[in-house]
Amino acid sequence: MIAEVHIPISPLNQFIDHFFYHAGYHPEHLVDKLLPDGEVQLIFDLTDYPKYIYDNETLEEIQTCQKVWFSGFRTTPITIPSGRESEMLIVQFKKGKAFPFLMEPMHVLTNFVVDAEQAISPEMLRIREQLLEALTPVEKFQLLEVQLLKQYRSRLKENPFVDFAIGTIVSSPDQYSIKQIAAKAGYSQKHIIKLFKEQVGVTPKAFLKVIRFQKAIQQIEAQGVMDWPAIAYDCGFYDQSHFIADFKHFSGFTPSEYVKQRGDYLNYIPL
Repeated sequence: MIAEVHIPISPLNQFIDHFFYHAGYHPEHLVDKLLPDGEVQLIFDLTDYPKYIYDNETLEEIQTCQKVWFSGFRTTPITIPSGRESEMLIVQFKKGKAFPFLMEPMHVLTNFVVDAEQAISPEMLRIREQLLEALTPVEKFQLLEVQLLKQYRSRLKENPFVDFAIGTIVSSPDQYSIKQIAAKAGYSQKHIIKLFKEQVGVTPKAFLKVIRFQKAIQQIEAQGVMDWPAIAYDCGFYDQSHFIADFKHFSGFTPSEYVKQRGDYLNYIPL
C-alpha cells in the first residue's frame, strides 16, 4: 500500500490540515462505517469506477460518487466502501476552515456528499485530469497546491472569532459552554449560531456534541478497562445516560457495542 501525507504551503496550511494520497489498500472487509469527527473533505477519486454510499442499516446503495466530491460536516455516521483497490487524493480541511473554498454556506452541505463541481468549482474536474497525469504523489501534491492557490488565494481570509470558538471547544470540550464562549468573545449567542452554521455547518451546540463524542472515542482507544462513568464525566456529558444516548446517535452503537465492533483505525468501523 502507498500512503503519503503532505502539509500544504502557506496560506493553504491555515485552512487545510493535510493532503492524503493512498493507493493499493486491500482490506479484508468491503464496507466501513465512518463516524462523525468534525471534519470535511474534498476527495479526488483517481480511478475510473464509481464509489457508493450505503444505507447505514440495510447497506443498500443510496448514492453514487464519481471523480471529485465534497463531503460536508456530519452529525450522523456514513457507510462507505472500505477503500479496496482505490486510489484517492483527499484534501482534509481544518475544522471550520473549508468555507472560503465553497460557493454556498456550509450548513447547506451538512450530512451531504455532493459533486465538487457543484459545491466548490467546475475547475475541480480539470484539476482531477491533471492529477491523473502526474506520475508521483509528490507531483500530485505540488500540482494541487498550485491550482488551489491559483483559484482561492484571494478568498483565504480567516475569521478570528470562529477560530477562537473552535479552538476553545476542541481543546476543552468538557469545560466550556457556548454561553461562556460567547461571553469571552463579546458576541451574542444568536450571532454565534449564525456564524457557525455559515462557516462550520452546524450550530455551536451540535459542534460541541461531536467534539465531546470524539474525545470519548479517543479515551476508549487509550484505555484497557472501560470506566464508563469516568469517561462520560471527563468528556463533559451531563450524566452517563446522556453519554450513551449521544454515543448511539453518533455511532449507531452503545459504547459497549462500539468496543466490540471497532477496527484498527480511529472512527472507521469495519462492516
